[in-house]
Amino acid sequence: MNNISVATKPVKPRHAASLVLYEKRGTEYYVLMGKRAKGHRFLPDVYVFPGGRVDDEDFDASYSKDLKPDVLTRLSKPGDMGRALATAAIRETYEETGLIIGNVVHGKLQADLSPLTYIVRAITPSHNPIRFDARFMMVDAKHAKGTLGGSGELIDLRWVTLDQALTMQVVDVTEFVLEEVREILAGKTAETLEIPLFTYRNGKAFIRR
Repeated sequence: MNNISVATKPVKPRHAASLVLYEKRGTEYYVLMGKRAKGHRFLPDVYVFPGGRVDDEDFDASYSKDLKPDVLTRLSKPGDMGRALATAAIRETYEETGLIIGNVVHGKLQADLSPLTYIVRAITPSHNPIRFDARFMMVDAKHAKGTLGGSGELIDLRWVTLDQALTMQVVDVTEFVLEEVREILAGKTAETLEIPLFTYRNGKAFIRR
């Protein structure tokens, strides 16, 4: 008897957050990226920005400075979880890279949410068994401190130019985020524009602004 594929209800995407750290060296902008190990179930063996899913603790975590009001308003849609998303982005960055945006007090991270800018929302295709509703933020690396290292979840951590990043093994959403970062750093004001949603329609990438 032949195996018959049975349609199943799409997995509900989990909330996640990623952070693009950038710095200017001379006339070039660099971003921090790392490679996900082959053993990862989600996006193995590709280069990504630090980030991960929102944990319960991110909703109650203390912070030293709040998000800018316009960023909080945009990041909280839909729902009311802007601070949790921003905290998750900073926490995951600290865990995966060793870099701190804020302070570590008595072993606990107190994130400084104030310098973050919200730039892109992306939702994993509905047919994927692992799905995320991810918000991408960016921050100038001058707000970060610490020594580059991290937990080892991301390997080959390195600063690369935007052009170099686009030649690396990255997925389509990462390419889109890199191009958005390029435009913002060239003068496009993220705070005054609609946040683009990168998703998929009929199996193809679809951007809604």
